[in-house]
Amino acid sequence: MSIDAQRTAPAAPGPSVQHVLREEATRQHVPEVLLRSHPPADLGSDDLPVTRYTSRAYHDAEVRHVWRQVWQMACRESDIPNVGDVHVYDIVEDSILVVRVAPDEIRAYYNACLHRGTALKVEDGNVPCLRCPFHGWTWHLDGSLAHTPSRWDLAHVDPAGLSLPEAACDTWDGWVFVTMADDPPPLREFLGPLVDHFQPFPLADRFTALRVQATLPCNWKLALEAFIESYHVWITHPEIAPYSADEGTQYDILSEHVSRMITLEGLPSTQLADPVDEKAAAATMISGFGLGDPAAVDAAGDRSGRDVIGDLMRVGFGAMYGVDLSAVSNTELMDAIEYLLFPNFTPWGGFGLPIVYRFRPDGGDHESSLMDIWLLAPLPPGTPKPPPAPVHVITDGEDWTAIPNIGALGPVFAQDTANLRRMQRGLKTTRKPGVTLTNYQESRIRHHAATLDRYIQRGTARAADTSGG
Repeated sequence: MSIDAQRTAPAAPGPSVQHVLREEATRQHVPEVLLRSHPPADLGSDDLPVTRYTSRAYHDAEVRHVWRQVWQMACRESDIPNVGDVHVYDIVEDSILVVRVAPDEIRAYYNACLHRGTALKVEDGNVPCLRCPFHGWTWHLDGSLAHTPSRWDLAHVDPAGLSLPEAACDTWDGWVFVTMADDPPPLREFLGPLVDHFQPFPLADRFTALRVQATLPCNWKLALEAFIESYHVWITHPEIAPYSADEGTQYDILSEHVSRMITLEGLPSTQLADPVDEKAAAATMISGFGLGDPAAVDAAGDRSGRDVIGDLMRVGFGAMYGVDLSAVSNTELMDAIEYLLFPNFTPWGGFGLPIVYRFRPDGGDHESSLMDIWLLAPLPPGTPKPPPAPVHVITDGEDWTAIPNIGALGPVFAQDTANLRRMQRGLKTTRKPGVTLTNYQESRIRHHAATLDRYIQRGTARAADTSGG
C-alpha cells in the first residue's frame, strides 16, 4: 500500500492532539503544519525479524544499500564557519571530510590519501590545505593536487587526475548533508515535506547550546526506535507521566523518508493507575520544570492549565534567550514535536524543546551505536552567533544527570539509554524470531523498517542486474 493510502488513526483514550490544538488555535496562532494529521497507512501487523538487530549480514546490507546511498546529516554549518575548517564525518567504515572551501562554498571529500590510502584527517580543525601525515602528499582546499614529494619519481602520475574524489554535499536550514550515492536525488527532494514543516521554526539561526555524544551498547536501530515512540513513557519515565499524554500521541507518516509524532504536555497520561486531572497535571509540570509557582494554575480560574504553562514559558524562555515569544503558541513551547528524516536524523519542532538526535552505527560494530544530541537555542535578532558548545563525550558509566547544562533532560536520557543494553542482550538470547509492535503507537518503527527494507531490496536487485544474476 502506498504512503498516501492512509487510514484513520485509532481513537486513544483522552483528548486527541488535533482536538486540543484546534481549540487553542481559536486564540493563538498555531502553525498550520501542526493542524494536519497524516495517519499511517496499513503497515501490517507482522513481527519484525530479530535478525535486523543481531545479524552481521543485515548490517552489511545496510552499509551497501543504505548508508552509501542516502543523504545524511554530517554537521552544522556553524561547525565549519571559517575557510579551512574541516569536520570529519565517520559512518560505519567510511569517512568524509566536510570542508569550508570558501565563505559560501562547502565540499565533501573521501578521507583517504590518493598515494597509499592514509586518512588525511582524524579530527576536526582548521587547515590551509589537506596534507597526508605519512608522506606529505598535499591537496588544496578545492581538492586539486598541490604537492607530491619527489615529483621526479612520479613521472607516470598525471597530477590533473589526482584531485580528491568528492561526495555530493548540500545544506538545509543550517545543516550540512552528504551522500555517497553515484546519482543521488536533489537534497530538497529527499527532504520532501520536512522543508515546509520547519518554516515556522527554522533552525539555521539557532546556536548549539549543548552537544553530547554517547556510545550505546546496542544496534543503531534499537537506539533510534527507543526515541520515536511515546508508548514507553509511563513506565520508563514515571516522573513525567502525570503531565505527558503519551497514549494520545499523534503519529504521522509524511513521506517515504519523513515521519512525525506530537505528544501533548501539560495533560496526564491516561495509563496512570490513579487518574490526574488537568490542573494537577499542569501544576506538576510547572514544578518539575521549575517554571514558577504551581499555585498559578488554581489562581488562573477558568483558564486551562496548558495556557498557564504557556504563559510561564513565554516569559521564562523569552528572558532566558532574550527573544520575544509573545506570539508563540502553547504547542510550540511545551509539546514534544519530533520529526524523523530517514535514516537517522531526528529534529524537534517548536521552541521549548529544541532537541536534535542522530543515531548511527559505531564503526563496523553492528551491536554498538553512536547517539549525538544537539540543543539548539534561539538568539535575539541581530545577535552574533556564539561558537558551538564543545562536544561532551559521555564515558562508560558516566551519569547523564551530571552533564553541565543538560538540566531536566539528563534523567530522561539516562532512563532511555538504560534500557538499551538489556534490549540488545535480550534479542540475542530470545527464542522468539520476531519483535512484536503495536500497530499505531509504534507505527514509525514499522515505517522506518519498511523504508530500510525497500532500500536493501532495490539495492540488491540493482546489484543482481549489474552482475547479470
